[in-house]
Amino acid sequence: MKTIRIFHTNDIHSHFEAYPKIATFLKDYREGSPSITVDIGDNMDRFHPITEATLGKANTTMLNVLQYDYATIGNNEGITMNYDALSNLYSEATFPVLIGNLYEKDGQRPSWVMPHCIHVVDGVKIGFIGITVFYEMFYEQLGWKMEDPYISLENSIRQIKGDVDAIIVMSHLGITDDEELARRFPDIDVILGGHTHHVLPTGKVIGNTLICGAGKHGNYIGEVHLQFEDKGIKKWCELHALKEFSPSLYIEEMIDEMEQKANRDMQEVVHTLTEPIINSWIQPTELTNLLADALKQWCEADVGMVNAGVILGDLSSGEITRGMIHKICPHPINPCLITVRGEELKELVLHAATEEMEQFPIKGLGFRGKKMGCMVYSGLHYTFKTDRAGTRHINQIFINGTLLEAHKQYRIGTLDMFTFGYLFPILRKATNKTYYLPELLRDVITWKLQSCDM
Repeated sequence: MKTIRIFHTNDIHSHFEAYPKIATFLKDYREGSPSITVDIGDNMDRFHPITEATLGKANTTMLNVLQYDYATIGNNEGITMNYDALSNLYSEATFPVLIGNLYEKDGQRPSWVMPHCIHVVDGVKIGFIGITVFYEMFYEQLGWKMEDPYISLENSIRQIKGDVDAIIVMSHLGITDDEELARRFPDIDVILGGHTHHVLPTGKVIGNTLICGAGKHGNYIGEVHLQFEDKGIKKWCELHALKEFSPSLYIEEMIDEMEQKANRDMQEVVHTLTEPIINSWIQPTELTNLLADALKQWCEADVGMVNAGVILGDLSSGEITRGMIHKICPHPINPCLITVRGEELKELVLHAATEEMEQFPIKGLGFRGKKMGCMVYSGLHYTFKTDRAGTRHINQIFINGTLLEAHKQYRIGTLDMFTFGYLFPILRKATNKTYYLPELLRDVITWKLQSCDM
């Protein structure tokens, strides 16, 4: 009987404070039976200045230092950076990057990627397969070609299943897809999951497959036990809360040095302001008006639309650095152009103006703030009427000075996060959308500042 352990992390999202505790855990727990350590993607997130300054290279360094054996990518590695940045992200990696469904545009596999790998430890052969979320349109805009992960997985399983004692899938697809993978591919022994931040303390078993997930931000590290017996494989998993572990001082010092260097690198001056620009999430300000104007121009739209909560601070007078822009707008959010009918735009404006929506706490969708805030427009304004109870209601809506027409098509320059999830069903369901990649909102703010006299 032989026992192999697999340690797994996912969706750390550049929470660098997790790495020193991961280091301590691995130092303590790697002793004993043989082990393999893997990361399931979204290890990096450009909200953090270290990641922004190094375009994720510092995250790769952390995985090297912590002696990870394999990694796959999530959407934060895959679609928040341009083609060259992703191509070079793992140039110094000491571990293979496993992604079965990512290709160059010509159909060739990138030189830095493997679809799967057979890991031999203590005489046992374990096949690892990596797949990432199928954001085909976004990857194609950035110069890549994506394959349906189910097709990629089927191909990899067919190639390796006769040569291995167990198959482990590193899946950055999310829990719903992981469950479907387990039903569809009984040859899979374990799915190590990410993307939806699911926490499975003792896993979930479907058929022959054990599904695992370790949450987000390095709150947990997962441990899978594979016990190889004559009758087959006995497998079980557990989660370890990293808050219980003391941080490694060596890793903390390394991160401190990275942060100091990142702060120096982010001192590039992008503009000089003669007056400070103050922001508020409860009312339009010069800063949110500037971003709404910028989105309208960038997307060549009729209307610019942005929620005030997306700006997280003020800009002082004097020199404005790249780091200052990043601090007030750390989101991995892209500009987006959406076309809707006038009657839909009216419904959207009314919905956005409710107190419930302005106070709404947002989580996910790329948002890195706290609340939605008021909606700020460029090229759109409205008048009010007061009912008998003294309550004001939106009355007439004007687009660039002309009364809105119910059946006319209007182009809105706004945030890509409004096309995902639950916030604004009208924008999510709209069929005419154009996403602007790899530019992020902070790039649009910088461009606008540099093109205006402020």
